[in-house]
Amino acid sequence: MPRLSACTKTIAKNCNMKKVVLIEDSKVLGNALCGALKVDGIEVHWAENGVAGVQLAKQIKPDLVLLDLMLPKLSGFDVCKLLKTDNATWRIPVVIMSTLSDPESRDRATEAGADYFIPKPYDLAATLAEIKKLLQM
Repeated sequence: MPRLSACTKTIAKNCNMKKVVLIEDSKVLGNALCGALKVDGIEVHWAENGVAGVQLAKQIKPDLVLLDLMLPKLSGFDVCKLLKTDNATWRIPVVIMSTLSDPESRDRATEAGADYFIPKPYDLAATLAEIKKLLQM
């Protein structure tokens, strides 16, 4: 079973609540984004490495995956490719959030199946607005 952060333990009381899987190894960024999304009424499940992230996305089947590229155990490029080639998860939009924002990294992310790219460092308010737009909230 993947090691999950505390924000995964929050169970949605509203069945219509949007679900996001956050795959991010930075505790600072993960806690900030997790907390902000929860305040906006989004159910967040957080994995701190690529292997756990793939397992979590397959288990939860979220409305959106937020994915860092530089992860332990399995890179974000590989995570994205695995999710986009799996019958259970290929339709889930994947948003890359990474400091690797050079054209080559963006091209690799697109080739792996990423739907959207947000470069780090990011403005939290603008990023939340983009996420809510992608979730059609």
